[in-house]
Amino acid sequence: MPNKNKKEKVSQEPPKAGKSGKSSKDVQDNLDMEVASKKSSSTVVPATQIAKIKTPPVQPVVKKEKRQSSSRFNLANNRELQKLLALKDVPPGEQEKLFIQKLRQCCVLFDFVSDPLSDLKWKEVKRAALSEMVEYITHNRNVITEPIYPEVVHMFAVNMFRTLPPSSNPTGAEFDPEEDEPTLEAAWPHLQLLELFDSEDPRERDFLKTTLHRIYGKFLGLRAYIRKQINNIFYRFIYETEHHNGIAELLEILGSIINGFALPLKEEHKIFLLKVLLPLHKVKSLSVYHPQLAYCVVQFLEKDSTLTEPVVMALLKYWPKTHSPKEVMFLNELEEILDVIEPSEFVKVMEPLFRQLAKCVSSPHFQVAERALYYWNNEYIMSLISDNAAKILPIMFPSLYRNSKTHWNKTIHGLIYNALKLFMEMNQKLFDDCTQQFKAEKVKEKLKMKEREEAWVKIENLAKSNPQKRNSPSGSEQ
Repeated sequence: MPNKNKKEKVSQEPPKAGKSGKSSKDVQDNLDMEVASKKSSSTVVPATQIAKIKTPPVQPVVKKEKRQSSSRFNLANNRELQKLLALKDVPPGEQEKLFIQKLRQCCVLFDFVSDPLSDLKWKEVKRAALSEMVEYITHNRNVITEPIYPEVVHMFAVNMFRTLPPSSNPTGAEFDPEEDEPTLEAAWPHLQLLELFDSEDPRERDFLKTTLHRIYGKFLGLRAYIRKQINNIFYRFIYETEHHNGIAELLEILGSIINGFALPLKEEHKIFLLKVLLPLHKVKSLSVYHPQLAYCVVQFLEKDSTLTEPVVMALLKYWPKTHSPKEVMFLNELEEILDVIEPSEFVKVMEPLFRQLAKCVSSPHFQVAERALYYWNNEYIMSLISDNAAKILPIMFPSLYRNSKTHWNKTIHGLIYNALKLFMEMNQKLFDDCTQQFKAEKVKEKLKMKEREEAWVKIENLAKSNPQKRNSPSGSEQ
């Protein structure tokens, strides 16, 4: 349509041009050249538009396809399996031999990624055999005889101990369990018995968590070794890679292990808390495993209250400066610690602790300020504050009073009013003293500011009256 309108306008122009003294032939020639140039320019534009239209399909979105991956297996050449008789359908004397045959069948590996539709019949035979053997062992006693043990171990080794695939996002943003879909193992129908913790498939990690916990409970001689290997995983995670998929599951196991520690705690266990668990707070992916980590820390403090001071001071050391969601997590954990803290231990940490809380109350991020002010809704924490109000109120009052007037969020105003009201009810005289002291400090600040401004005015006047100013090369006489 635009080209058609232009042509219509052009066709109306020759009479006007004729009046200016040019011949109709010259005008027509000029118009023909103009139309031709417009046609040529109009043919170039669609070409660029076509190129732009073709560009997006070249970059397909493949992120969802990455959500399914498979480990590195060495596939067998002959993958045809014969469906054997069911164990319940053969005489008891032949069940052991048939069980071994099924175990050997299950040592055959299949491809679940590059060609997932291949060998469907044989894949189903293997899956059914695995399920049948698990059910057989569950419902019958003394079925795993001495000849079966090496076959079982070999089948486990072939299927389970494998090279995991590269992480789908090794250096990118951390995994968000609420937003991101977990990466699932394509060969899962054949892998439900024992897995590796660094697998991205949560089903694998869940089974391994149960298995390792049972091994820890049954084999007393392996307990120290298991704890040492878990420590090594944590050290590598904290100081080298900052990437491991099974930290939450390992901490969950440790939570139950810590719960069973005998008293008094061994020095080895205290070192584990201070050198392993507490540094886990500084990793950027803390949100993935923070509930399990906080539970472990609280378990230690319930076992030994003397660890409270080093734990709280370590949290204050690792306190996030620019990551508000992480700061909210620290506040959550700190409240859990205060719920189990002994009054004698609270006295040791209350001053640095409430200096940090005062900063949180002053935070422009309303969730941080809100979470800190919720401490005043906790009855046990309020009893601790009431017993030590003479130390705590002077620390908290300036932040509370200032933000009651200047904070942008109205919800924060209400929470601050509630905190100030509780302080007033605790000790009216102390509250009045803090109010007067705060106002006196404000007056001093105004006087200092006025003196500073007057000093700058004097400096400017001296500079203007300085005779060298006129004689300086850069100066200009008025």
